[in-house]
Amino acid sequence: MKHFLLAILLLLNYGSLLAEEPSNKSAVAVTIESTNLSGLKSARETFTTFLHSMNDIKRGQAKRINDAMSTLDLSDINPLIRQEKGQDLAWTLLEAIDKTKVVNLKKVPNYNKGKPYVFARYENGDISIEQHSDGRWLFNKNTISSLPYLIEKLASKKSLKVDDADAQFIPWHIQLRQQLPEPLRTRTFLLENWKWLGILLTIALGVIADKLTAFLLHFSVKRFRLNTKTPAFKEAPEDMLRPLAMLIMAAIWWAGLNLLALPDQAMIILLVAVKVLAGISGVWGAYRLVDLVTLYLRYQADKTDNKVDDVLVPLIRKTLKVFVTVIGITFVASNLNLNVSSLLASLGLGGLAFALAAKDVVQNLFGSITVILDQTFHTGDWVVVDDIEGSVEEVGLRSTKIRTFYDSLITVPNSLFITAKVDNMGQRRYRRLKCNVSLTYDTHPDKIEAFCEGVRELIRLHPYMRKDYFHVYLNSLAASSLDVLIYVFWETPDWSTELRERQRFLLDILRLARAQKIDMAFPTQTLHLLTPQDQQSTSQPSIPSIDVLNEQFKSSANNIISESIKDGTKPPPVKF
Repeated sequence: MKHFLLAILLLLNYGSLLAEEPSNKSAVAVTIESTNLSGLKSARETFTTFLHSMNDIKRGQAKRINDAMSTLDLSDINPLIRQEKGQDLAWTLLEAIDKTKVVNLKKVPNYNKGKPYVFARYENGDISIEQHSDGRWLFNKNTISSLPYLIEKLASKKSLKVDDADAQFIPWHIQLRQQLPEPLRTRTFLLENWKWLGILLTIALGVIADKLTAFLLHFSVKRFRLNTKTPAFKEAPEDMLRPLAMLIMAAIWWAGLNLLALPDQAMIILLVAVKVLAGISGVWGAYRLVDLVTLYLRYQADKTDNKVDDVLVPLIRKTLKVFVTVIGITFVASNLNLNVSSLLASLGLGGLAFALAAKDVVQNLFGSITVILDQTFHTGDWVVVDDIEGSVEEVGLRSTKIRTFYDSLITVPNSLFITAKVDNMGQRRYRRLKCNVSLTYDTHPDKIEAFCEGVRELIRLHPYMRKDYFHVYLNSLAASSLDVLIYVFWETPDWSTELRERQRFLLDILRLARAQKIDMAFPTQTLHLLTPQDQQSTSQPSIPSIDVLNEQFKSSANNIISESIKDGTKPPPVKF
């Protein structure tokens, strides 16, 4: 209990640290923003930062794209596509500037405060830089929103700035659009015609790649199953690597959508769908890998006599799948720009409530650990827990599945095994039989003793019977029979073998009795009907005195004992 309370306190402390993290992050963010003003203190610095960053990217410094994006006001761009869209907008802005006029940075104002700087005006908007409330000078929202229309109007113009061919780098969709004929650049419905064709082509390439990859992977797995020397891997399903084909399809769609530079709403819908598909495919593929590892572990476990590993294999499989699921959810959440830290912080703040709600989960987890450490039972054991009786099919993290003898499946929470009494019938070394063989009263005593010795010989000869401990004796003078006690054990691995050997033994007893002409008794009553004439004719014989009778019975007892116990010595204890 102390350890449990300590775990709760640690969880609460961790939650408080996570809860404080946003405020710390905000403080750090303010510091970072203040230091980032070094390249954004004026319109000239912002323009310089943008142009130098884009030129460095052309020369191979791809990481400078973040510096270029920092000069753009992307607050109106959805966070889900801000990174992809920001990169595309940076290149679009550079293309628009290069087709408008040659930039003379000395003519760009360098004041820290003042009115916005307008680089150029067009029919559908302008390119301007203005100061934000935090002091940064950025290309404003109007500039960002009007870029698609500006680049459409400037499409027929040539760039006024020409770099070396080796340093030239323009986004694929801009280069392609410049080469397309006018009909394809026309906006017929929502998007330009060439973008509709691009979407169709991307989907087709993804589907074709999925089918082709699935076929190749199916063929590879089939050959692997035929050539592998590990028997466990021969049971692997032929479509085991199918999720990898879906992952390739999602990757093609992801890349294709980013290259097409679609509008924000379309990008949000399609990219979210593709990211979720990629996450599901990754989790599914990891599940298949876990199943493959489980096949190998089960193969190794079957080679050992220890049954602990038979219980551990399902637990390892479920634990790995839970871990993979958590990783998959985290991946999807991070790609959807969900604040995972805030979610963890909220869980930390509600740690106590969560711990109370998860009390049963924790108890079930400790119950499964108890079953493994104490080896309470193993898979296949016949157990009796309270009023539940059956064979253990599977031991999981939360519950244990027991197959009853009427073929129903009962799921028992593992927390029950912490306090419940478990009668493990499967752990019996021997299976016991205790019964009486009833003989008729007219059976001669010597035959009864010989019959008991014959049954003992059967026990010695039966292969599964315990030879070092058994009892066969006349045990009771019942109302209608002479009862011979038979108390024996079998050393059998399972109940089916026990039933077979029990039948064999009981039938051999019947064969022995029939061979020696010994009759089995059954409950009977003898009725004597006397008529009045029988009562008158019946004469009572004379009975000797009690003293004479005592002497007669004592003499008979001495004769019997002298015959049954030789030399009058005390028999030793029974030894097997």
